[in-house]
Formats: sequence, C-alpha cells, structure tokens
Amino acid sequence: MSIDREVAPEQAGFDAGRLARLDAHFARYVDDGRLAGWQLAIARDGRVVHHSVYGKRDAEADLPVEPDTLWRLYSMTKPITSVAAMILWEEGRFELTDPISTWLPEFRDMQVFEKGSANAPFTVPAIEPIRVWHLLTHTSGLTYGFLHTSVVDALYRKAGYDLGVKPGADLAEVCRDFAALPLLFQPGRGWGYGVSTDVLGRLIEVVAGVAFPEFVRTRILEPLGMTDTTWSVAPDEQRLAALYAPTPTGGRVRFDALGKAAFAEPAAPAGGGGLISTAADYQKFMTMLLRRGDGLLAPRTVAFMTRNHLPGGVDLDRLQTGGFAETSFEGIGFGLGFAVVRDPAPSRVYSTPGTYYWGGAASTAFWIDPVERLTVAFYTQLIPSSTYPLRPQLRQLVYSALTD
Repeated sequence: MSIDREVAPEQAGFDAGRLARLDAHFARYVDDGRLAGWQLAIARDGRVVHHSVYGKRDAEADLPVEPDTLWRLYSMTKPITSVAAMILWEEGRFELTDPISTWLPEFRDMQVFEKGSANAPFTVPAIEPIRVWHLLTHTSGLTYGFLHTSVVDALYRKAGYDLGVKPGADLAEVCRDFAALPLLFQPGRGWGYGVSTDVLGRLIEVVAGVAFPEFVRTRILEPLGMTDTTWSVAPDEQRLAALYAPTPTGGRVRFDALGKAAFAEPAAPAGGGGLISTAADYQKFMTMLLRRGDGLLAPRTVAFMTRNHLPGGVDLDRLQTGGFAETSFEGIGFGLGFAVVRDPAPSRVYSTPGTYYWGGAASTAFWIDPVERLTVAFYTQLIPSSTYPLRPQLRQLVYSALTD
C-alpha cells in the first residue's frame, strides 16, 4: 500500500513553497552521493500534507524509491514494542513497578559493573531489581555491545552480541545471556541505550503466553491494517531498500553483510529493532498515537507514556552514561518508549514541548507533535544514524513551513 497526499498544504496551515525546500535540501544528499534515496511523509490531524520520494532504493540495481518501498525500521520498532507492553498493562497483567524477574527469573540476582576490565570485571549486587518501567525507559542498566563506550558493552561483544545476536539463539536464550552479564549501572540510577526493549519483547511473550511476533501481529499490526510490516522479507523482495554505510570521503558503500539479515526469519525477534515496514504502515501507527490511542490504547495511557518518566523529572543529559542514542540529551526527557521534548532551547533545534519521537540505526526518524497535531517521518537506509544531521535539519525545515 502506498501513501498519498490527502489535503493541500495551505488548508493544513503549511506554506507549499517552504515545504518544497525540504525536497530540495534532502535531494542534495542524494545528488552528492551521501544517500542513495529517501522518503518523507508529513501529516496534520492525521491527513497527509506532503509526501515525497527521491533517489534510489537500490542504486546498484537502478531501482527508484517508490511510495511502497520497504525500510528496515531498526529502533523505530521500539515504540511498537512499548505499545504492545502497555496493551498488557491496560489489561492489568502487570504493574510498571513489578520486578521483571517475576516472569524472567534469570534476572533475579543481577550484578552491576563497578571497576576492572573486560578480562577481569569487578561487580557488586544490584541494590534493587530491574522493574518493568526500567525496560521502557532504558534505565535498567542493560546496554548494547556495538556502543564501544564501556567495559560492559565489551563483555556483550565477548558473549556474541555486537550488531546482532548469536546465530540460532532464540529470544529466551538471548535474555538468559543478557541476565548473565553485569549491568552498566544500578537500575533506575542512570540512562543507557541498550537491549531493554528486546528484553521487554520476551517479557511480553511470557506474560501473554504467545510468541512475541504473534502478539504484535494480532494486537497491533492487524487492528491498524499494517499489512506490510514484517520481521523479514523474501530474498527476492524487490521493494526492500538496500542498506548502505558511509565512506571516509563522504560517499557510501553497500552494506549487504548486515542488510541481508532482513531475508531470514529471526530466531530471536528483536523488540528493539527487528521490524521492516513502509511509510504508509508506519503512518497508521503514528496516527493512532496522535489520536490518543484510537481504540488500541486508552487516551490517558498515551498521555502517560509520553510524559517524562526519568527519576526526578530531569533531562537525559543528567542521567545518560555517555553512549550513543537515537536522540540528543539536552532538554530531552524520556517516557515509556519515546524520547520527549521538555525544552527545545538547549538543543538549539526547534520543537514543541511535549513532542515525542525516536529514530532507527539506518537514519530513519519520526516524531509526533500533539500540540501542532503533526506527524513527520523520514526514511532512508544509511547506517549509522549519526553520520549526518538529517534529523535536526528535518525539524528546522518542517517547523519553518508552518504558517498558522
């Protein structure tokens, strides 16, 4: 299914000429070789105001980006997993303060890294257990192996967890391995990007009594009509965009070593980064949230999820541990599955306070602005997402196109 414009820009409070600046600006990224291609969708009040595609979804095969191109969402999977968890929360299946060891006993006696090296780490017992809200807010102490910023992520890599998981390991085994590794910090005492949402996926399947992908399919994807959103595609699927990485000279190189993972059904479906989708499908997910749950979740649940849940109500820059994340830290809080704008001034990038968002490792990004009733999503396939300032530039250009 493709995505089409539903309302004229002027009727939705946009200047059409200023929206055209977006296309011209990001076209330069393709014309000079930094990106292969991209897709952009902007909607207000749930109606698409601007949709554009540019460049190639597969440059080597000379295949253009089209409205129904498939994109690896990577960490834009996390909000979907978080919504899945909150569906169970609304049913009273758990409380956010419950220790996750109630369902995942391997996390009962966690150790926290204190000092030492990857060859000789010294740990101390966790003061309190990892709780469900710690997973949703990335305050659990779990990390990522690919960060290369701490002894703990080096231990993840030694255990076989870098950009992916151990071959053949299912979600239960993956979580047992994570539980055997030390935490980066005491639960609730810091903020660190990591495998928390993957563990949340395992928690969902144990609580629900069905496989995690099945729960996501029946409780989110099917009700929203997200028919193109999957955990893998066939090797001959022509709609899937190729994955690229930057070169030192400002160009790009095809990254099939990682990109081809999309062609195999995962043994451990990653709640933190496993889905493939289209702009039209993800638009349905964003519109549901903009409409305060639209029957999938209660309005007050969405409002609760998109508040700042960090301890003390502080910004991420007060709690972050120095690793990579799909967001800036200044003026930003974190809710239950989303970064939340508290004050746009410290980051020097305009956004409405209360806006919530996230992005993916291949430079995809979305945000939802409930005050301006705005959803924006940008899709491309360049990893890592920190290569170019696509996201702040996107915000700068979108908000400057609003006229009302």
